[in-house]
Amino acid sequence: MRQAGRYMQEYQNIRNNYDILEIIKSPNLATEVTLQPIKAYELDAAIIFADILPILETMGLKLEFIENEGPVIHNPIRSLEDAVSLEIPEPINSMEFTLKAIKISRKCLDERGIPLIGFSGAPFTLAYYAVEGRANKNKLKLKSIMYSQPETWHILMSKLAELSGKYLLAQAKAGAQVLQVFDSWAGDLSPQDYREYVKPYTQRVFEIAKAANLPLIHFTTNTNGMLTDIRDAGGDIISVDWRIDIDKAAEILGDNVILQGNLDPAALYAPWPELEKRTRYILDKMMDRKGFIFNLGHGILKTTPTKNVKRMVNFIHEYTSR
Repeated sequence: MRQAGRYMQEYQNIRNNYDILEIIKSPNLATEVTLQPIKAYELDAAIIFADILPILETMGLKLEFIENEGPVIHNPIRSLEDAVSLEIPEPINSMEFTLKAIKISRKCLDERGIPLIGFSGAPFTLAYYAVEGRANKNKLKLKSIMYSQPETWHILMSKLAELSGKYLLAQAKAGAQVLQVFDSWAGDLSPQDYREYVKPYTQRVFEIAKAANLPLIHFTTNTNGMLTDIRDAGGDIISVDWRIDIDKAAEILGDNVILQGNLDPAALYAPWPELEKRTRYILDKMMDRKGFIFNLGHGILKTTPTKNVKRMVNFIHEYTSR
């Protein structure tokens, strides 16, 4: 998760000269950052360096990444009129920079025999940023619209679902070989609210993306109390976090999906014997399962020791090849 980024010195060297949107919108720079972890570690796939939020710009929202604060939407959605005014442009044109980065990255990765993962935000997570405007743990503005403005909510979520699905198809056409849907904030909902207000729109994203005929990953965190709903919303691969034993998640989800997960990112700070023990635990639980992707339960943290990343990746390959 988040293979390239703040924890790598190679990335920091680029960030010293460019802000994050400049990197994302420069296909050559985005490709360079995409390849950084592939050059550093024996990973089995690459993830295109991008972000879920630039697509909101194409709808008419004004996005800025502010140092030490994060993403800010300067004209957030607050009314029916705001939702109605949102555009649904064709991503093949409006997100050309990321699609071009995918094409360039594919050429480089094909030489190594490594596949490329593309991704988009899910409607609820995109709506969080579009409505709140900036980080807000309580999500009061978002939930207020969700509960009290049903027409506004439906229009907003429908538009986000259509655009997210189309964006995934555009990435597939550009060369992405796996597609991932990020719903990072779905875990802040009750199962009832997820089923009523979110699940239908996430299903729509997967319905659209299925036309690409590629493996589809459904990523959420803190949703272990509603894993069956997450599974039923869509995806061939369901990502689970560290707040549940991986074998318990497998039991709940059944045999018809592949699991991805579920090491706690903080474990990468542990001494090697402890990190090895935790890695081995997950591998042993999943060794006989048909289809499993070892991964972190969420994004790698900023100060993660790179030597631990490298040692863990090498250990996984050695242990699973026995």
